[in-house]
Amino acid sequence: MNTKVVMSVSAVTMGLVGLVLSFLPAEVLNYLSGGNAGSLPPVMLQLLGALYFAFAMINWTAKGNLIGGIYARPVAIGNLTHFTIGALALVKAASQPMLWIAAAVYVVFAVAFGIIFFTHPVKEQST
Repeated sequence: MNTKVVMSVSAVTMGLVGLVLSFLPAEVLNYLSGGNAGSLPPVMLQLLGALYFAFAMINWTAKGNLIGGIYARPVAIGNLTHFTIGALALVKAASQPMLWIAAAVYVVFAVAFGIIFFTHPVKEQST
């Protein structure tokens, strides 16, 4: 599996989500809650956005490294854990089409990082 593509796509995806949550937390909260935001303060979504953006930066900087098996194990297991738990939570909570889309994205990344984590990488041969 080409880990550079998976790492790049996950970095861009999480980076975009992180930026949206960091700069538009109240709007996202109103959209997701249907106008009934409740007692969740927007700062919680800003913190979540910071986490997503930080994870995106880790994936972006690690995309050129050999990943899988014993190589870059912390990066692989961090991504696998995040996307697996996120996929399970989103599938359980999915009641709106937007959540089903997010769940599908998480399932795809969870499977991809599962493959990366449990298989030994093959070095590209230079010609």
